[in-house]
Amino acid sequence: MRKILNIIIPVLICFLIGMTASYFQSDSIETWYPTLNKPPLTPPNIAFPIAWSIIYLLMGISIGLGLNSNIRDKRNIILLFIIQLIFNFTWSISFFYLQNPLLGLANILILDILVAVYIITTFRILKVSSYLFIPYMLWIVFATYLNGYIFYYN
Repeated sequence: MRKILNIIIPVLICFLIGMTASYFQSDSIETWYPTLNKPPLTPPNIAFPIAWSIIYLLMGISIGLGLNSNIRDKRNIILLFIIQLIFNFTWSISFFYLQNPLLGLANILILDILVAVYIITTFRILKVSSYLFIPYMLWIVFATYLNGYIFYYN
């Protein structure tokens, strides 16, 4: 039972973080975001909750597998996961709630690095956890492009 909870609880935490972030960004998505000059590769708004739902599920499973493993760097991986999750959350605050693409860009560049470090670190000791973060890495690199374009052209 403990092993199942070690996966379910992190998944729920990831979704809770995502839902909390969406609360802070909802007004800006309706009023501010539509007025911005966005890049041609901007996906439709419906793509974002779908992508994030998949990503949060994979993130939670990734750290849950780490919690269930016997790796010796477990504490460091958990800490790295928590720090990247904080930057994940604060990007929404920076970009949408504060309506500050520059602050959002700085935040997401740090997030890019943290996620890359998580992938590299877990790859050496728990490959499946690393693989589960690859869609997240791809998505936030794409989000970095979107954020950078919006910063530059607005």
